[in-house]
Amino acid sequence: MMSKTKKELFLELAKPDENGVSRWVSKTEFVGEYSKLMFTNGWDWGRGSSPLASEYILDVDRTITSGNGIDRIRTNGFNTSFNFKQNIRSDIKNYYSNEKCVMLGIQGISENTKIEIDHKAGSKNSERVSNIETQNYDDFQPLTKAANDAKRQICKRCQETDFRFDAKDLKGNPISYYKGNEKFSESGCEGCYQYDPVKYRETILEMAKRGKI
Repeated sequence: MMSKTKKELFLELAKPDENGVSRWVSKTEFVGEYSKLMFTNGWDWGRGSSPLASEYILDVDRTITSGNGIDRIRTNGFNTSFNFKQNIRSDIKNYYSNEKCVMLGIQGISENTKIEIDHKAGSKNSERVSNIETQNYDDFQPLTKAANDAKRQICKRCQETDFRFDAKDLKGNPISYYKGNEKFSESGCEGCYQYDPVKYRETILEMAKRGKI
């Protein structure tokens, strides 16, 4: 059983109402099973790109203790500034529907091996990709349902922790990222193995030709 995300833990404490407004939650409550919510300088799970901030407007209170640190947090309504649309243009669906999974190299008819069209960027924060009129073929990739389910959880963790998936965790991979570094807030999705495993492999081949690995 997977542990709860930081978003899930905070919402358990805050208990927002039907309008998305919660009580104030003090940092002193971040103990026990909620201890992973504690932070000092970097509020990773509340940054603008986080799943929590994407769904809720967040207020902070810095008036209780000395200094400029955050003392309390609450949700103050739903964030309606941008609502990512999952729709994929029909020609893009048709283009990838008979392709093999770019991670597993298979295409089947069983529940877990059937092909799904995946948004490469798990952050799903691009208005261009959200709009079917401006989507590109390269914004998507074919994955089996099993691979797509796993990627979805990996991307969720990345946004919660601000640490991208390290491709070297897959035995035999020589580099962690083909672009950027480990921090999602600095590098975004591009460059991660999960974002584009084909580009990752192409980068390795090019590096090998140049004797860099």
